[in-house]
Amino acid sequence: MDVADKVAVVAGGASGLGRAVCADLAKHGAAVAVLDRDGNGAREVADALPRAIAVEIDVTDAESVETAIAEAVDAFGAVHVNVNTAGVSSGAKLVSRGEPASLEDFRRVVDINLCGTFNVMRVAAAAMLRNEPDGGGERGVVINTASGAAFEGQIGQAAYSASKAGLVGLALPVAREFAGKGVRVNTIAPGLFDTPMAAGLPEAVRAGLVSMVTEPQRLGEPDEFARLVRSMVENAYINAECVRLDAATRMSAR
Repeated sequence: MDVADKVAVVAGGASGLGRAVCADLAKHGAAVAVLDRDGNGAREVADALPRAIAVEIDVTDAESVETAIAEAVDAFGAVHVNVNTAGVSSGAKLVSRGEPASLEDFRRVVDINLCGTFNVMRVAAAAMLRNEPDGGGERGVVINTASGAAFEGQIGQAAYSASKAGLVGLALPVAREFAGKGVRVNTIAPGLFDTPMAAGLPEAVRAGLVSMVTEPQRLGEPDEFARLVRSMVENAYINAECVRLDAATRMSAR
């Protein structure tokens, strides 16, 4: 699917990987709906793009998501691409100093990362199915963001790893559901990227992260993630795939 003149909905678009995706898709001719719980940040991103709107959203709330997708359709007439980058992390051992981890903290991470992604894609996909197919028979593309932690979660990452592994498992059954309907579902599992979260880390911690990267030995650039998103949209033969974008990083246990 050519991204030019298509409509993309990016959840988590106000910063980091999502912000880079919004900029890249807009640069290549897409209209963009920037969805984020940070309404001011979303508006800042949208204001810098030629055809964009900003919508403040709670990905865990069904009505909030349904309203956001409806606003995108009202503004641009359709939804063709949905990229989900919204997520949170929380570090906690299952048992620490004899005390069990907080069940509420676990639920919060899974609710935002896994259930929130499902919430956005279910509404976006329903809008895609109303599109007329393009010359290749495509109506839409969904791309979700997992993590290398889905495969090599470190100690203390139980909630985060479980939520990201759930996203890897989500793609195939949904892709099979949409077989013959022109909607593809893919996943990217990024490694260590130079996002605002990483920028706030002490230099020694950043150096430790970089030391785990194989080649090139540096943090990934958000633009590199955005280019892979666009490539997945454009390549009609990529479906139900999870691509690790991590420069061969394999996380240690700690």
